[in-house]
Amino acid sequence: MAGRLGGKVAIITGAGSGMGAATAELFYREGAKLVLADISGEQEKLAKRLGDNAIAVHTDVSKEADVQAMVETAVATFGKLDVLYNNAGIDGQLALTGEYTTDAWNQVIAVNLTGPFLGMRYGIPAMLQSGGGSIISTASMAAHVAFPKMPAYCASKGGVVMLTRNAAVEYAAQGIRVNAILPGVIDTGMSKSLPDDLIQGVKKATPQARIADASEIASVALFLASDESSFITGQAIVVDGGYTSV
Repeated sequence: MAGRLGGKVAIITGAGSGMGAATAELFYREGAKLVLADISGEQEKLAKRLGDNAIAVHTDVSKEADVQAMVETAVATFGKLDVLYNNAGIDGQLALTGEYTTDAWNQVIAVNLTGPFLGMRYGIPAMLQSGGGSIISTASMAAHVAFPKMPAYCASKGGVVMLTRNAAVEYAAQGIRVNAILPGVIDTGMSKSLPDDLIQGVKKATPQARIADASEIASVALFLASDESSFITGQAIVVDGGYTSV
């Protein structure tokens, strides 16, 4: 059995941990050939554990040359690109807008918003060469609701949603689908770095009364990467246990 991604080549950024690593393991089980991109070095360990159809690349998604090389490596190694999952992201400084530093702002925007743009900038031409594909970007429920002391994070994730919608309209007729996943708080290293009162407040305000496991986001990414979502594009899919519905 080929699996739901049999024959597909996928790039996953932020693949060394959290949602990226969970998605990589799921995609691999479903038959994808993988390019695992990260700056942590953990992507090397994951690629070795997965096997021959997974390679690791050191990629800073805020640097154009790194992203271009990442896409070129995928095509040179596996012959094409079918799926791009722009997942890498950071939370950044915690400070009120009137106290937020410009350096911290620029860093968050560079990784969280310019990173997905660069992925699309180089991923789209590669997908056009092979007749289409699926682009997925990790945004956040923070694209829809405010989180005090996280102005750059909220702004960057709102930008990802509109970048997604714009690219989806531009390339729909050429067989490229572009969607975003908007997770709530997920049990990852990033969430563990946030203040506990913030995490507990989110749990209390979430109808399901919990935070999510990274595998629950990976399952949504798998659906969007597969042909099962062939008529879905330009969507911002919220996966938050009902938080934004209250």
